[in-house]
Amino acid sequence: MSIGIIGAGALGSNLARAFAKAGIPATISNSRGRESLAGLVEELGPAINAGTTQEAAKADIVFVALRWVDLGKVLGGLPKWNGRIVVDCTNPVEWIDPNSPEANDPTNPLAAYGIKAVDLRGRHSSSLVRELVPGARLVKAFNHLDVKVLPEPAASGGQRVLFYSGDDADAKAAVRGLMEKAGFFPIDLGALDVGGPLASVPFGPLAGVSFVKI
Repeated sequence: MSIGIIGAGALGSNLARAFAKAGIPATISNSRGRESLAGLVEELGPAINAGTTQEAAKADIVFVALRWVDLGKVLGGLPKWNGRIVVDCTNPVEWIDPNSPEANDPTNPLAAYGIKAVDLRGRHSSSLVRELVPGARLVKAFNHLDVKVLPEPAASGGQRVLFYSGDDADAKAAVRGLMEKAGFFPIDLGALDVGGPLASVPFGPLAGVSFVKI
């Protein structure tokens, strides 16, 4: 089963590190081209290779690790999904320019972290992502933890917990299998419309919660 990662920022690169550590092959891509990923690929070894976004999107399981503002632009230019699995790792937040007035906005509880929540007009983020990947089997996962801990699934003598949700049982089973192979302890939060909001950063009740299975 082939794996693609679209996005090579902090999230995408740490996903690749987690997979490389477990010997799980994957193709990672970004908007700047495979040459810009040479250093990361050299760091991670033979399990991870660089490709174009189109190449990564052809995998059996495709991890979307993009900034929220880039989702429409990137996903809108990809071919039909035809039942392949897409893992939504994104969160509806935008980065704030530290030199802008928004950086000190007293009405934004997230300003101290350099981000602001995107107004989704009452919807949850994965319901919007679902519309951008028609024909895909969508699973929400790998989004609720600090991305820096993803390469370290072992913690405090146990396994870090990863939440996931989705509407297709086989797709969820495939993602769960990857989590287990990478060393995590997966917990199914149910359907996408139930589990997605629970673990979505910034305001989901499970967002940022770091459980460890002992």
